[in-house]
Parts: sequence; structure tokens; C-alpha cells
Amino acid sequence: MSVQLGIPQRREGGAPDSGSQPLSAARPAGVPARRPADAPAGLADRYGRRATDMRLSLTDKCNLRCTYCMPAEGLEWLSKQAVMTGEEIVRIVGIGVHLLGVRELRLTGGEPLVRADLVDIIGALRQAHPELPISMTTNGVGLDRKATALKAAGLTRINVSLDSLHEETFTKLTRRPFLDRVLAGVDAAWAAGLGPVKLNAVLMRGINDTESPSLLAWALERGYELRFIEQMPLDADHGWTRRNMITAAEIRELLSGEFVLSPDPRARDGAPAERFEVRRRTASSGDPHGPVLGTVGIIASVTEPFCSDCRRTRITAEGKIMSCLFSREEFDLLGLLRQGASDEQLAERWQDAMWLKPKAHGMDHVGLDAPDFVQPDRSMSAIGG
Repeated sequence: MSVQLGIPQRREGGAPDSGSQPLSAARPAGVPARRPADAPAGLADRYGRRATDMRLSLTDKCNLRCTYCMPAEGLEWLSKQAVMTGEEIVRIVGIGVHLLGVRELRLTGGEPLVRADLVDIIGALRQAHPELPISMTTNGVGLDRKATALKAAGLTRINVSLDSLHEETFTKLTRRPFLDRVLAGVDAAWAAGLGPVKLNAVLMRGINDTESPSLLAWALERGYELRFIEQMPLDADHGWTRRNMITAAEIRELLSGEFVLSPDPRARDGAPAERFEVRRRTASSGDPHGPVLGTVGIIASVTEPFCSDCRRTRITAEGKIMSCLFSREEFDLLGLLRQGASDEQLAERWQDAMWLKPKAHGMDHVGLDAPDFVQPDRSMSAIGG
């Protein structure tokens, strides 16, 4: 029998003890330790941005070992006690929505599907927030068995990682022979109504980069939205190099042999992916007035960063606030919650942490090529995408 999660009530009393992590631990030179009293409402930062898109990791565990994320032997997982419970997740999301202006939620990992209470968590979130868009990023392994239940619980849509349609290449990238299970999960998500189904692909030089046109054609034929993602320096092995990654410009060039890409007329509106309308290239020089087959997105975090319009706030599986994917500082929210802090106190801690959000890439200037860039200790699976 599944455990039904209660919707936590807002807590009015209690205070964090003096052992909680001070926000000044990450204070850049010349920046006040706390958010000023006249700062804008919500999760605002020093650069005029306001986070409304919440990324919350349910677990650091994963059943794949993707080369651009994890070492072959895996990582040391968090203990069960260190990870947020379902009730704690629902409470933290409620603070974000009711007190801080969060307007959409994405559940991430690790791999969310490995969490046994996933359906119950989504059901409790939907009960608490009937209108909140709730999406999830997954590797798709096991999704075929849970897609219908996830939809019924209240999940809005889904993103599935899919880097190759070829078993050998997929296994080389993920170190697991699970391509058929992932494809079954994608189809099940579509059948369950978790659309638009979005696919995320990381191109690796000399491994799957030449597959990009066929992967796009496959997605377009089935009505899926494919997004290519530049490999970021968030691998546990710290083997990322700028010269080995496939850039956004190269992705567009790889696709240009078969397709004509034109900017999507819809506003980007803070989305990480730049979208393009896709038309088939024809013998008549790729008539740009031909039928639109669908769209493709490119997330160019490295070469064409969109940090100036970033609207994301991240909570790790153990309840740490990360203001930026590349932040090297984290601020403990779960610890304060477990010490008895009120919703208002937790919201204030969250606001103070986000006020210190760096300008870009964990720094106060843009550039993963900068000599002072330092890769975060955590990999993407441990942070939550």
C-alpha cells in the first residue's frame, strides 16, 4: 500500500539555532551579508533577475553512468536520512509558491524514477497547488511502467534524456544497455498525455555528433521536441575540455545538411533553449517557406550563455539552495526546517541566498573560458539539473 503524503501546514513559530550555516560564507567582496530591506520581492538578485522557475532534486541516485556526468563506478550516495522527505519537499515547494513567487516546478535528480514515493510526492504537490506546472527530467528507464500513474497524480509534462538511437553508442555513453527501455518510456509518456514530450541530447565529439540529423528527424516524425545541450563542465571525472565539446554553432552546422532552421517567433521568455522552426532542406536550396515540421532547441550554456535572463533557483536532494548551476557555495534550507524554523524564516534564508547569485557561471562575470573559472565539486547528478 502506498503512503499518502499529508500537505504540511505553514509553521509560524520556531527559530533556527546558532549552528546554521551563515549566509556570509559566500559573500563576494563588498556585498552585504544579507539581502537589503528595500530589495525587490521574491527571489531577486543583485543583477535585477528574479527566479520563478524552481528545480528541485528528489535524489542523487541514478541507474545510468553517463560519461559526461558520472564516473563508471558511480558516486557515494547520500544517506536516506540526509535526503528530503516527501513532506519536506511539499513544504519547501509551498514556501516557494506562496511566499516567493515561484510559478513553475521541475523535479530532477539523479534519477527521480528510482524514488519509491515519487507518485505520492507528485500527488501531494498537485493537491497543494492545482494550477502549478509540474514537469520532470528523467533518463526514462522504468518510465514505461509509471507514466500513466505519474500523469494521474498530476505531472504536467516530461523531459527524457536520449543521446543516441543506436544501441552500441547509447551503451558507450551511458555504460548501460538500456536503450530499448528508454524508448519504451518515451512512447509511454506520449501515450499517457505527458506532452509535449521533450528529449535532451548531449553531443559528444567522435561518438554521437554525426547522429544529430537522424535523431532530429526521428523526433520530428513522432511529435517530440528535441533539444541539443552543449556539454558543460559538470562531470564527476572533471574531464571536460572546451576544445572537445560540440558547440551550438557546430550543432546548427551539423543539422544544416538536411534541415533549414529559422528562429522561432515565440518569445524565449527566460527559457534555457533557443528554439528554431525546422523545415526540410530541398533541392531548391531549402525553400524557407516550406512546411514547418516542428521545432528544435539548442541550450548553449557555454558558448552562447543566457545568464542575464536566468530565472532558476535550485534545491538539491538534501535541501541545499544553489543559486546558480555553477555555484561553489550552497546554503542549507533543510537543516533550518528540521530545527523548527517558520516558513517566513525559511523564505528569508532562501531570499538571502539568491541575492548572492553570481552574474554567470559561478562568477561575477561571464565566461567558462575565464582563467578564474573553477568547476563545481558536484556533478550534475548530485546538483539536480
